Order: sequence, then structure tokens, then C-alpha cells
Amino acid sequence: MAERIGVYPGTFDPITLGHLDIIRRGAKLVDRLIIGVTTNPSKNPMFTPEERMASVRREVADQGIDNVEVVGFNALLMKFARKQGARVIVRGLRAVADFEYEYQMAGMNQQLDAEIETVFLMADVGLQPIASKLVKEIALFGGDISGFVTSTIRDEVIARVEKLGRMGDY
Repeated sequence: MAERIGVYPGTFDPITLGHLDIIRRGAKLVDRLIIGVTTNPSKNPMFTPEERMASVRREVADQGIDNVEVVGFNALLMKFARKQGARVIVRGLRAVADFEYEYQMAGMNQQLDAEIETVFLMADVGLQPIASKLVKEIALFGGDISGFVTSTIRDEVIARVEKLGRMGDY
């Protein structure tokens, strides 16, 4: 039987506890899960692609998930998935707004390659509000992000914020 390969794409800027939950659960569905760390022109990343890939690799290893590979890409998702030999795209859902966007993307992706299925995993209830964008905003305003990311990621984000400068003090 052929190896079942899945791709979980994202910017992971930074990787959150919600991402790690989807990775852990997605890795159970396939023989090999490829975490595709990508750039998104509509987002303003805090970390470089190389830094994000290193963080994802370290966090996945710390979780003891051994059937995961981290690969950077800057291409159309379906072309990347095809190149990796993937038959499944794994996506996490937090809220209705996510569903509407992901539903549209899954439809477009199916038009591009009907052989690759999109699988949606609902985020754990306790992790649903977590979004990388909000984690960065909270950190930039001096808030505590320790409930949203691992301690190592928290330290990296705080160090980056100190380098960039906090946004406000009231």
C-alpha cells in the first residue's frame, strides 16, 4: 500500500498551541505529515521563513511527533502538495469565519487538483481563540502570551518584540 502523505500549510508566525494540536492530530491520520511553512504576501511576518521552519521543527520534536517533516515553500499550495506526493491537505478550523474562507479555498483547490482531498480538523475548544496574528498583537502591547504558545516560543516572541519595540504602555 502506498504511503499516505498529508500537507499542513501555514505561515506559523509564530507557531501556537493551536497549530501544535492540529499537527499532533493530523499526524495520526497519515503516514507522513509535511508541514509546509510558506510566505503570505497579505501578512506581515515577525520571523523569517528560516526562523519559522526552525521553530516548527524544534516544537514538533519537543512534542515527540516523529512522522512530521518541515519544508519551506513559496508556490501554489496544490503544486507544492503534488510535488510532495500528498493526497491530503490538513486544515484547522477555529470559527465560522475560518470555515467560510477554508470552504472557498478547498473548492478552488479541488478545481486545481481533484485527486487531493482537504481534511478539516476542528481546533480543541480551549485553543479555538488562538491566532498567530493575535499572539503577536498581544505581545507587541506587552501582554502575556504564555497561554497561547510554548515557553520557548514565548521567549522568542518577547525577544523579537524587544528588538522591534513595544507599541504602547497604557
